[in-house]
Amino acid sequence: MSIPADTVSLEDYQRVFLQRTDPAIAAYLHGAAADGLTEQDNRAAYHRLRLMPRALQSLRGAQTGLTLFGQAVPSPILIAPMAFHCLAHPEGERATATAAGLTGTVMTVSAQASQTLEEIAAVAQAPLWFQLYFQPRRADSLTLVRRAEQAGYQALVLTIDAPVSGVRNAEQRAGFVLPAGIAAVNLAGFPAPQIPRHRPGSPVFQGMLDAAPTWDDLAWLCQQTTLPVLVKGLLNPLDVDPALAAGAQGVIVSNHGGRTLDGLPATIDALPPIVQQVGGRVPVLVDGGIRRGTDIVKAIACGATAVMIGRPVLHALGVGGMVGVAHALTLLQTELEMAMALLGRPTLAEVDASVLWRRG
Repeated sequence: MSIPADTVSLEDYQRVFLQRTDPAIAAYLHGAAADGLTEQDNRAAYHRLRLMPRALQSLRGAQTGLTLFGQAVPSPILIAPMAFHCLAHPEGERATATAAGLTGTVMTVSAQASQTLEEIAAVAQAPLWFQLYFQPRRADSLTLVRRAEQAGYQALVLTIDAPVSGVRNAEQRAGFVLPAGIAAVNLAGFPAPQIPRHRPGSPVFQGMLDAAPTWDDLAWLCQQTTLPVLVKGLLNPLDVDPALAAGAQGVIVSNHGGRTLDGLPATIDALPPIVQQVGGRVPVLVDGGIRRGTDIVKAIACGATAVMIGRPVLHALGVGGMVGVAHALTLLQTELEMAMALLGRPTLAEVDASVLWRRG
């Protein structure tokens, strides 16, 4: 289907996506955990922040570029890891990667991608990162790491906030199941966590958590690769030092888009204490609720090095395929540039806490 002419923002892509997409698939790709409180607050928290411009500032040399792990990138906008892009569009992750290449956007490929990480790398023209969930057997986790290294991925993103899935009532009500032909193909042949039938009691506490990772597993992973390892899903400042001590070279402040534990703080609210605890030792990224260029400015002003975009990419993919994703990323980049110009801040280095309006 074509992209409607009045699709001029990420919210427009969301609206059209929800109108066109099978309700069960939309419940999976767009849905949140439990009552959706965290997902809603991710967005509302950005709305609560206000900006304060400076007038008549020199804007010569304005640009949004930065360097991440030695790689120059044109903007602080990255694509977050999301499973099963083929649910949104038949061309799946390859279409997303092609759009990322056209816009110079770093894409993080999910371990639960619906196409192989090698197939995605074959069409990529911008840096790729690989997102990893620890597998029950370390050998399987290492297999994924080696495949990512050999395919040219430039960083590993370890998701640490989902030892079990969240309570996703929207999916349950819609009766979502993966359609035939769509699977987590990169995990093929790996054993899933087993729930021992002979044990009494909770299947969660008595089975599913037996292989839940710890900081020791993170330290092991960091010792196995020369790629930078970022931990994704960190919200508590008390977890910063254990993560860095284990070897993490980056932190992603994330509540999984409100898809795991409901009732968590919005990521933009959790960001400043994490930034303070990190103290400039490693880059700090943030995701969740970002829909406008002004949201990116607010995140940078709160101390983020860069941001990751999740659901809006799938919305655009579902509406317009590769062209939709490229258009959505371009809209966001343009909004970021306009916001910086109107605030009198020509570079990211000049987007600091003084950009945020404080009452009183």
